[in-house]
Amino acid sequence: MEEIDKSISFDGRDIRLKVGLLAPQAGGSVLIQSGDTAVLVAATRAAGREGIDFLPLLVDYEERMYAAGRIPGGFLRREGRPPEKATLTSRLIDRPLRPLFPGWLRDDIQVVATTLSMDERVPPDVLAVTGASIAVLLAKIPFNGPMAAVRVGLVGDDFVINPTYDEIEKGDLDLVVAGSPDGIIMVEAGANQLPESDVIEAIDFGYEAVLDLIQAQRDLLTELGIEIVQEEPPEVDLTLETFIRDRATQPVKEILARFEPDKNVRDAALDEVKAAIEQAISELADEDPVKVAATAEPKALSTTFKDVTKLLMRRQVVEDNVRVDGRKLDEVRPISCRVGVLPRRVHGSGLFNRGLTQVMSAVTLGTPGDAQELDDLHPDEQKRYLHHYNFPPYSVGETRPMRSPGRREIGHGALAERAMVPILPPKEDFPYVIRVVSEVLSSNGSTSMGSVSGSTLALMDAGVPITKPVSGAAMGLIKEGDEVRILTDIQGIEDFLGDMDFKVAGTDTGITALQLDMKISGLPMTVIAEAINQAKPARLHILSKMLEAIDKPRVEMSPFAPRLMTIKIDPDLIGMIIGPGGKTIKGITEETGAKIDIEDDGTVTISAIEGEKAKQARNIIQGMTRRLNAGDVYAGRVTRIIPIGAFVELLPGKEGMIHISQLADYRVGKVEDEVAVGDEVIVKVREIDARGRINLTRLGIHPDEAAAAREAAALSS
Repeated sequence: MEEIDKSISFDGRDIRLKVGLLAPQAGGSVLIQSGDTAVLVAATRAAGREGIDFLPLLVDYEERMYAAGRIPGGFLRREGRPPEKATLTSRLIDRPLRPLFPGWLRDDIQVVATTLSMDERVPPDVLAVTGASIAVLLAKIPFNGPMAAVRVGLVGDDFVINPTYDEIEKGDLDLVVAGSPDGIIMVEAGANQLPESDVIEAIDFGYEAVLDLIQAQRDLLTELGIEIVQEEPPEVDLTLETFIRDRATQPVKEILARFEPDKNVRDAALDEVKAAIEQAISELADEDPVKVAATAEPKALSTTFKDVTKLLMRRQVVEDNVRVDGRKLDEVRPISCRVGVLPRRVHGSGLFNRGLTQVMSAVTLGTPGDAQELDDLHPDEQKRYLHHYNFPPYSVGETRPMRSPGRREIGHGALAERAMVPILPPKEDFPYVIRVVSEVLSSNGSTSMGSVSGSTLALMDAGVPITKPVSGAAMGLIKEGDEVRILTDIQGIEDFLGDMDFKVAGTDTGITALQLDMKISGLPMTVIAEAINQAKPARLHILSKMLEAIDKPRVEMSPFAPRLMTIKIDPDLIGMIIGPGGKTIKGITEETGAKIDIEDDGTVTISAIEGEKAKQARNIIQGMTRRLNAGDVYAGRVTRIIPIGAFVELLPGKEGMIHISQLADYRVGKVEDEVAVGDEVIVKVREIDARGRINLTRLGIHPDEAAAAREAAALSS
């Protein structure tokens, strides 16, 4: 292929596209670059496998540590399991890409995006999304694109396209918008309680830039002489499908018209209809075309039955404005909330029920040393808030092997985490590392938003001083021709058979997180805005139910949560606290039972289950790092005696010596005649010699100085 280099500019920030340079054997490939961040995206198509009744699309995002001039850690010194950020980026690419492939396509398609260079200013994820569209088009795979994505930041009062990491961190918005010529197809956002109007404006602003990138892709294809592939779907024998539809339509319609609120009852009734059709097919003569087709296509019954159910469910919503469980379009299912559902050895817990969806969240408070170290290409080195989401098979009444968290679990946990971060207390006020685990105990729609609400309850139960409670709602969509219906608080069947899953989380002040996924090729901005605005009363309703269970964070934390004390020391003294090979800090830990974390800026965090142990460790460190001056007066304790004097502990870890000549204003024959080990004595620092030795005296101390020293010693103990 001819080598072509194109660029497009957004407010002086260029995106460059290079094709024909790399990966010549891939179906299509592009190197997409902004600044010194460069991502290679390749797409390849292979013939479909027999028996596949879905699109086997595989999207992988790979990070190479050489891209940032680094060697991977660990024993093997090579990239291993992808970090969480890479998994989330794979999802970010997949979500706007998947809906644009024709529904009939069954070929194996793989898209691989690899970050080859990164300047630690420009995030590579949105480049990879746009690059995926270009690679698919160059591979001549049937695709209803082009598609593109941009990030929108808010710097001051101005929206910025593709902001740098620094601008994202300092701003109040981190929003990714992906779209096609038909409209917006994906939104992913974290926001600092922004009003709905600002978020809507930001999405609209981003989509304008998306259209520019779409046009750039069209220009590139024209220059290369490539047309967007429009393959015709394969011809299908409708004999079996017609047989199934004729027997399924009326009974399914009657079941849906019962408006059964219990999902299990409705599913059981539908399964009976499906089983009756299967029985009818089996009773046909072996040479009957319907039975022959059913034998050749064993999955045809499930596929057609789903299509019939989908059509009738959607028609009922559009024509009658009533949902399968009898709710109005904007009605939220019944909600109940509890806190403290687990024993207090768990630092905090919350149970959130919405309809048949049930999520239990548990909070664990840890020390700064428990923060997650991030080993990826991105600037953040640690996370102090961790949100993990688990989805066991029993939550949907199924059995399957339990594996490590998949992309869905990681994605839902990241969404809940993004929703909660804006309302967490600053590290300076609450230095704990916080881990929340959301266990989905029953699922019937929007467990991620259930995790947000349940986690808010759990954080307040744990005594975490969050600034505001957060709730979330999932919005759905049914689009038939020009008719559009937006659904509030969608349940499983409405997600499965609908066109949109739009999750909106926030406080009573504004939005903290968004996630929009589409199953159609795009929506106009007016519909997106309507969905965001319709979510607000639902969020506030859910929030009011949550506040009935607990209306503010508890004043007292669990007695099993660690007690933290934070002090500041001179960074030059960190080495003295740690000691050779960590000997000193280990000694303090062994003596007190407290855990000690020291940061490079001299911040020392001391933690222990018992506050007295933390206090003891604090006193030792303060004593070791306090600078003594000649003339200071202390109430100390005699620790040992030698013939020429006595050693006195002035502060934890700091000793000085009183020479026998300084014990009294008269001649002392033996040190033991004046002091004994364990005695409290008032001493003054006479001098600190060149070797750092502290020489003390009991002479010349004013009574007021002595009283002040005793008072200070009592307070520090």
